[in-house]
Amino acid sequence: MHHKLPQIEGSLCGPGGPFELVEEFVLGERLRVFRHRASSLRNLLEASAAFGSREYIVCGDRRLTYADHLRAVASVAQTLQQRYGVGKGDRVGILAANHPEWIVTFWAAVSLGAVAVGLNGWWVTDEILYALEDAAPKVLVADRRRLSRLERTRLPIPSIEIESEFDILLAGDQAALPRTAIGEDDPACILYTSGTTGRPKGVVNSHRNILALVGIQSFHGLRAFLIREQPPPSSPAMLVTSPLFHVSGLYAGAVICLATGIKSVWMQGRFDPVRAMRLIQAERVTNWGPMGTVAYRFVNHPEVGQFDLSSVTGFGSGGAPMASDLQERLCRVFPAARGSSALGYGLTECTALATLNFGEEVLRMPWSAGRSLPTVEVEIRDPSGRHLPEGEEGEICIRGPTVMLGYWRRPVETQQAIASGRWLRTGDIGRIEEGHLIINSRARDLILRGAENISPQEIESRLLEHPQIEEAAVIGVDHEELGQEVKAVVVPKSDTAPDVRGLQAWVAEKLAYYKVPAHWEIRRAPLPRNAVGKIMKHLLREGARSPFTEDE
Repeated sequence: MHHKLPQIEGSLCGPGGPFELVEEFVLGERLRVFRHRASSLRNLLEASAAFGSREYIVCGDRRLTYADHLRAVASVAQTLQQRYGVGKGDRVGILAANHPEWIVTFWAAVSLGAVAVGLNGWWVTDEILYALEDAAPKVLVADRRRLSRLERTRLPIPSIEIESEFDILLAGDQAALPRTAIGEDDPACILYTSGTTGRPKGVVNSHRNILALVGIQSFHGLRAFLIREQPPPSSPAMLVTSPLFHVSGLYAGAVICLATGIKSVWMQGRFDPVRAMRLIQAERVTNWGPMGTVAYRFVNHPEVGQFDLSSVTGFGSGGAPMASDLQERLCRVFPAARGSSALGYGLTECTALATLNFGEEVLRMPWSAGRSLPTVEVEIRDPSGRHLPEGEEGEICIRGPTVMLGYWRRPVETQQAIASGRWLRTGDIGRIEEGHLIINSRARDLILRGAENISPQEIESRLLEHPQIEEAAVIGVDHEELGQEVKAVVVPKSDTAPDVRGLQAWVAEKLAYYKVPAHWEIRRAPLPRNAVGKIMKHLLREGARSPFTEDE
């Protein structure tokens, strides 16, 4: 730990500090919160007027200043309210690539006290329809490409195509923002996450949740500059390569930038290392959070030395520990950012971030997910809920103002996920060492491909619908670039011989491309199961024989 860190953190979070911590009741529990905070996302939006002529969104050939953005949001909010009847608590669906209109619609919805629903832009028709039925939005704002996936479906709600119809939403008279009363614990956003139950679940994040993340990230930004004893860049610019339907694109990108007056530079479409290099050079990008495979592809690209990347003073990542050789390569590519890298751990269920490993600690403990951030408590617990001491492995549990309200319309799953005292049970396994969280990533049931969480059960369910499949198990296998890839182990019915291409097409018909298994194993012997009939996936990963026999 940096020798100045305790003193710096004390001055920031202590009495009279800009991030002073106090205890307050939140949803019936006494929690640590920041004393100085906005009470709604609309307050944050109103405060952004101070950034006026500064650029907020750069996307393709379009540039929106903070003043432009505020006028657009006021118009869209007014039209959503008057023409489409959107009021407090109503949902507004957004299904699109990273467009300025995505961001404007989000802010318009939350400023009305409505709930923005970020739908996964990679979903196929079946998944989109499932989420629309689940969230039941009053209106859907979508781009042409994604609406084309729904062409043969009669939608029960009005849809607005971004390319040709968004002007309808901008037709308001640019009045002031809505005045609807908004409570801190009112829902603001639903983002869908893959879970071990198969179908994606809608995570409901409140205004308090998202604003608590703003506080945490702003605290860390100031802490990092104080440790390095250098002023923040005069014209900060953040490159965002994550999709807006992810916490990393929406909350850590669009919301954080608006809260701090940063220019957000958006990449559309699939990640292209050379386009990212061009954007960094042209827009003088100072910060970037490459997720999953993106950093690997960037630093290993043959053209990386042909661009001026000297403006980057900070980079961070999350989802999985970053190999030390990759960290070293990033430092060589971004020399001005050496010593300022950060690796975070969090879930959509705790609004993106719970712990952070940064600076000198990343070099000393590259396998660590870092220490917990202010307002966030992290405990390791055994299956009975007992708090385990340092060094012992168990379930990672998180408490604080960032913990979600719950899963949308899923009271049973919410009750299972949020234990007494509003402790979030993450389902991840880890331990605490020297105050640092160490995650046992192999204990995850989910497959982490790039920055995408993939539910094995969702793919297994699809495979078991195939007329030739008797048994199916889906596991993650290690991959140098993506972290993990999807592997399916299937047992065909005795008189059949399914082919791999046909099985891939079967999965692709109902699920997004990244969920389609890249590796297949077709076996005739039954899958190894334990005494209660559960498939023992660790044996499939290790290629070992089952210790059980059929009659045990």
